[in-house]
Amino acid sequence: MLDFVLPKSIDNRFPGHKIALYVFYALTVLTLWRSQHHLFAPDGGAQSIASIPLDTYPGAAAETIVGIFALWGLSQLIIGMIYLLAAVRYRSMIPALYLLFAIEYAMRLWVGANKSIETAGTAPGSMINLPFMILGLILFALSVWRPRTMP
Repeated sequence: MLDFVLPKSIDNRFPGHKIALYVFYALTVLTLWRSQHHLFAPDGGAQSIASIPLDTYPGAAAETIVGIFALWGLSQLIIGMIYLLAAVRYRSMIPALYLLFAIEYAMRLWVGANKSIETAGTAPGSMINLPFMILGLILFALSVWRPRTMP
């Protein structure tokens, strides 16, 4: 199993279940779209998506939060570019990237439980953390799944 997660050579072979490959393509597009929104939206998505009440904060505090969201968008862009490289050229990396995806969303759950963020409502991102973590684990399993061969 370790060879499926950390292959000895990184190539374009993906012997896992095809659904894991196709969902990875969609995940790549989603990650790239989210990154551009956090980078280029005037509020970085902090108020318009995450419902952080920026208009109740002093100007400098609101600008700091928008800047942090833009930096988050930059991180998402880098992750999205790595996903794109894997989707186009290095598909043998997909199981490891699914595992990292599941770990990221597990850690988002932990951060949400241990670091408070004031919001005016429930942020959509906080609602998808558990489902995305579970989905990531399922897709990881499908990406390393190999059908049994008959003897």
